Amino acid sequence: MIWNEKLRRRLTRERGTILKDWGGKTPIALIYPNTYYIGMSNLGFQTIYRLLNSYDDIVCERVFWEDREKEPLSVESQRPLSDFAVLAFSISYELDYLNVVQLLKSSATPLFAADRDESHPLVIAGGPCVSANPEPLAPFFDCFAIGEGEVILPPMLKVITEAIHSKREELLQGLSSVPGIYVPSLHRDVPISRQWVRKIDDFATTSVILTPETELGQMYLIEVARGCRWGCRFCLAGFLFRPFRYRSLESLELQAGAGLRYGKRIGLLGAAVSDHPELEELVIRLRQLGAEINISSLRIRPLSIGVLRGLAESGTQTISLAPEAGSQRLRQFINKGVDERDIIEAVEDLARHGLKQIKLYFMVGLPTETDHDIDDLIKLALTVKGRMEGTGSRLTLTVEPFVPKAGTPFQWLPMTDAETLSHRLSTLKNRLEPRGIEIRVDSVGWSVVQGVLSRGDRRLAQALARMEGKSLSSWRRALEETSLNPDFYIGREIPVDERLPWSNLDSGVSLSYLKAELEKARLGKETAPCPPTECQECGVC
Repeated sequence: MIWNEKLRRRLTRERGTILKDWGGKTPIALIYPNTYYIGMSNLGFQTIYRLLNSYDDIVCERVFWEDREKEPLSVESQRPLSDFAVLAFSISYELDYLNVVQLLKSSATPLFAADRDESHPLVIAGGPCVSANPEPLAPFFDCFAIGEGEVILPPMLKVITEAIHSKREELLQGLSSVPGIYVPSLHRDVPISRQWVRKIDDFATTSVILTPETELGQMYLIEVARGCRWGCRFCLAGFLFRPFRYRSLESLELQAGAGLRYGKRIGLLGAAVSDHPELEELVIRLRQLGAEINISSLRIRPLSIGVLRGLAESGTQTISLAPEAGSQRLRQFINKGVDERDIIEAVEDLARHGLKQIKLYFMVGLPTETDHDIDDLIKLALTVKGRMEGTGSRLTLTVEPFVPKAGTPFQWLPMTDAETLSHRLSTLKNRLEPRGIEIRVDSVGWSVVQGVLSRGDRRLAQALARMEGKSLSSWRRALEETSLNPDFYIGREIPVDERLPWSNLDSGVSLSYLKAELEKARLGKETAPCPPTECQECGVC
């Protein structure tokens, strides 16, 4: 089947697709630099698609990175990227930086922003990882949106639609005056402030297009809350999306009612769904509407029995919990806010309510981790499995290497070396899989690449540009050719007074707060979750 025909066939299987006439409109290609399967499962990507198409003078079509042998074409009209005035990338994961480069190379657009002129499209990007640290990609992009698209898009689109046919310098100058827009070629000393939505009820964040070609299939997704109160010190989402905000019960009920027109399955999403103060009442109301409810992940504490009952009645089979670390010492270090009893009781509650698969998420290589902490993780997993005996529930562990993230209290700390990570992951598999516990692990090699890109600077763009395809061997060769040492980025502890590559951005969380949280971690002290009202301690909440 030729590529155009495959895209047209995919289009016929979608519900909710927005098709617009191009006449007199500014065409924007919204690009997710990964597969359709992954991109269409991303609620943020779908939200931006709807927002862009809500403007009468904009036509927005989606593009994905499916196959390096095929020219990237839009799903809606199968047009090449050269037909669009703006290439807007939505980037959620650092490893997708490699796809960004390959996608630009496969188009008619010069890879480096400095080589483009008025005949080329404007190339922009947004998303969580570039809002934390866009520097490894900075030479490729004309500008970045730092923060949440709902508040950045209106003034940004006004500049674009009015100046898209002006000289490139005039267009970039206009964009640089928009709050939250970072133009690398024009940036001076004033940090770019992250923009965020004050009242999230003003913007619906729900599925726009439903398609069977995604992990979540025909489930209608609704964002229940944004941000997180708990302040886990490794977590990018917990700091980048502050403050914690939740949608009103009434707005969620209305959004669910709209979703039920597509089917019974409603998925509730958010970094901290469990912290919605009316979650139990929401579940009751949605069940009364006939909805089958799914929540992919719940916090270990608080864990509402009423919510579990609603999930069980909806036929939910799988729930994930995230203890993160096996020992209490490490859980205090990362500020997890739960102990072993909390974990065991939560698993028992899930099993008692008939959840068939319980997933526990852990990290290895956390700062200060030792082999004793791995032993404690193994003991905890075996204890949990023992408490599940006879319930019919199955235990799975997902284990990923810790990667230091910009904008968190652990941004200064090194990443554990690959040899140690591999040894500890092998230890877990060798000691738990024979006991009937399934272990799913992330690649150590690709986690190292992610760490380098997470804390990287502009020099990495030269390495990314040299890569052909996406392989670890190509990545290592590119670093060697550009004389870049990955240990400089991830193998050392960065002094807290060293200027960081992402210092030109202001997330709103004060540097002094991040340093204080790092010191608390070293002292084994925990920080209480953010209160419902503004506390002003971190600078955002």
